Amino acid sequence: MTFSHALPQLVLPAAASTAEQMQVHPWEWGALALVALALILIDLFGHVVKAHEPTLKEATVWSIFYIILAAIFGGILYLRHGGTFAGEYFAGFITEKALSIDNIFVFIIIIASFKVPRKYQQKVLLFGIVMALIMRLIFILIGAALIKRFVWVFFIFGAFLVYTAIQQVREGVQDPDAAQTEEFEPNAVVRFCQRHFNVTAGFVGQRLVVRRAGKTLLTPLLLCILAIGSIDLIFALDSIPAIYGLTSEPFIVFAANVFALLGLRQLFFLVDGLLERLIYLHYGLAVILGFIAIKQMLHACHGYDILTQVPEPGTGASLIVILGTIIITVIASLIKAKAAKK
Repeated sequence: MTFSHALPQLVLPAAASTAEQMQVHPWEWGALALVALALILIDLFGHVVKAHEPTLKEATVWSIFYIILAAIFGGILYLRHGGTFAGEYFAGFITEKALSIDNIFVFIIIIASFKVPRKYQQKVLLFGIVMALIMRLIFILIGAALIKRFVWVFFIFGAFLVYTAIQQVREGVQDPDAAQTEEFEPNAVVRFCQRHFNVTAGFVGQRLVVRRAGKTLLTPLLLCILAIGSIDLIFALDSIPAIYGLTSEPFIVFAANVFALLGLRQLFFLVDGLLERLIYLHYGLAVILGFIAIKQMLHACHGYDILTQVPEPGTGASLIVILGTIIITVIASLIKAKAAKK
């Protein structure tokens, strides 16, 4: 039988998915949504409404707060659903956090291109992240529907992650001077707004739209928010398949994204200016994505009784590889950066 003739039968066996073993009650989804909403409101009224330039101390405190909050959620998940699902969550959260650090490179370029005053950057990041979170929820639900029905989806996810890993390596060998001079080119969303709406010449405080002479005008602040929010569609193409290589439970995938993304605003101000020291970040991400790609392809192969003699890495092994890669990447980068100064 050819592969094309076998397509209608490529349905994921029930035993192949751990998601069916995890009973997530509706109130748990509701509680997670309330936590996300509460964190957004805290950021909005505590940091954005009163525009200010965050200090390094403030960014550090809030970054630690979000990491502790993510760890507490993992502990609750452990108590309710056991160590396997808690391990999947932590592996997913760490992976999303590592990928989000890479995303900050692009955010810096976009914000610099729009020349957003530093005291307004918190609003840009928060609104852009909320847009990203909504779009990712849609991606997560679509991904969950696909992997529950078709095991061959993991071949596609794995192939795309291999491609993404190769791209990370290419970025790692890119000339640092060329990377620093990279500029943001307006995407389709921004170009559409620029063509069909009037845009103010400069910023009007934190306002997103203004009325002048009976006309509604967009501000560059709104365009920057749209640019950051829409660019996450590209980021989601690697992060969502990556985390689905670690867990098949959409609740865990969304939770990892909530805590990773909502803590991204504080992380931006904490690592801004220090990112150039993480010179091996792209290589570390390439290793993580490559590992998850292999894991996904093995999972797909086992669904068709192929390469069954090669075991699929478990949750514990995945967590060790991901965390170990990040630690080695950071230490090696700091050593290299310190040596370069001498």
